[in-house]
Amino acid sequence: MVLTILLIIIYLAFISLGLPDSLLGSAWPSMYPNMGVPISYAGIVSMVIAGGTIVSSLFSDKVIRKLGTGVVTSISVFMTAAALLGFSVSTEFYQLCLFAIPLGLGAGSVDAALNNFVALNYKAKHMSWLHCFWGVGAMTGPIIMSYCLERGAIFQLGYRTVAIIQFSLVIILIATLSFWKKAVPTTNLQGDKKNPNEKEVEHKIISKRELLKLPGAKHALLAFFCYCAIESTTGLWGSSFAVMSHGLQAETAAKWASLFYFGITFGRFLSGFITLRLNNRQMVRLGEALIAVGIIMIMLPLGQVASLIGFIITGIGCAPIYPSLLHETPANFGAEYSQSIMGVQMACAYVGTTFMPPLFGILASYTGYSLLPFYTGGILLLMFIMIETLNKRVDAKNKIKS
Repeated sequence: MVLTILLIIIYLAFISLGLPDSLLGSAWPSMYPNMGVPISYAGIVSMVIAGGTIVSSLFSDKVIRKLGTGVVTSISVFMTAAALLGFSVSTEFYQLCLFAIPLGLGAGSVDAALNNFVALNYKAKHMSWLHCFWGVGAMTGPIIMSYCLERGAIFQLGYRTVAIIQFSLVIILIATLSFWKKAVPTTNLQGDKKNPNEKEVEHKIISKRELLKLPGAKHALLAFFCYCAIESTTGLWGSSFAVMSHGLQAETAAKWASLFYFGITFGRFLSGFITLRLNNRQMVRLGEALIAVGIIMIMLPLGQVASLIGFIITGIGCAPIYPSLLHETPANFGAEYSQSIMGVQMACAYVGTTFMPPLFGILASYTGYSLLPFYTGGILLLMFIMIETLNKRVDAKNKIKS
């Protein structure tokens, strides 16, 4: 019963994680003229946010052990809400960068804590649905922003609306803190009921250097880097691509970003059922194939409709990859190391989020925004190589053990 209630709370927390992730990309076409900065400066704000997340992810293991998952989640969501409120009163670009710091710091620890908690205590379908709820937030963010822009409101109102939603969640989290203390894991790594005589996993603390020596660890970290690079670059620059390459209005282009995140959300909802038939590795390969199809549709000069469908298919392809890789973490590296490596995986994921969208912004300012599908396509190829190499390393390790 306690784990069921906690699962609902975790779902709500992931909605809150998704809400701000897509706001900047959908609002930026109307933000940068008001701020008096080049369009490529969206990458700077994105970099500051992700930089804060990297820092908090790297230290998440120690923070979670000291404060507990429930307290870390509550504090993190509060920081996010306060940062969004800061965005809602910002009129200068430097103010956006300033409030981007707590926005990033608030995301890292909670992401690592909740993902590891679900990976250890729930089935693969719950991990997919967990990130489906992230998609609900990510999809809702651009809808809120588009609604405000279409009615002549400034972008600050969109941020203020999301901040109010976040503060409401903080109240719920504080009111339910006692539930985390009562939580006792009831499932094993396969999601089956534990034997009552089965011992609890002892989480081991290892250095970052030792962690990198685990078979397949480096490839896993690069895979997370690549995945988030694809998702964040498409999410941040999709609206600008629609404006620059297809001549859409800013408020219409914001809906393109929303539909990309709709693809992720809908795909993760379906993934929860497909995991009953396919394992994590098969889910990842299915997602990679769909992303490739979506990128090709965006790449080819087939018009607005085909390009829009390509964004949706890309979103659907992104859907199973991240949750499946996360859920596979205890199986790949051992439950005793899962919390330690989970934080580093989060950090590497956000390194991709930090540097790859700004890099695209710089390149696109010289070559044009039609570069987007070629850029994400190259990253997809690298991700495929890293994941397949990871699988081979893990299989070789397990064969030696057996």
